[in-house]
Amino acid sequence: MKRYKLVALTNAADGRDEEFGQWYDRQHIPDVLAVPGAVSAERFVIAGEGPHRYMTIYEIETDDLEAFKAELMSRAGTDRMVLTDAMDGTTTAAAFWEPLAAQ
Repeated sequence: MKRYKLVALTNAADGRDEEFGQWYDRQHIPDVLAVPGAVSAERFVIAGEGPHRYMTIYEIETDDLEAFKAELMSRAGTDRMVLTDAMDGTTTAAAFWEPLAAQ
């Protein structure tokens, strides 16, 4: 099984950090982890300044990354992956990463 990281960089809508954090921790992460191949998630807050306040790193294990992406996207915005307007969707960025070398 191949391993990947999905890195999501996000911001809360103005003045809604608490609501955003509760949704992310209680709703979004469990919804993503329900997708076959999603193994774990770890959430961070920036230590200083930057364009994104929050980062989540998901561990993904799959032999078919395109099928994983398709399943993830098919769930987004449905009752299987509820979204919130407490997230500033205009600044969200996400990418899949694969290891070059393990140390």
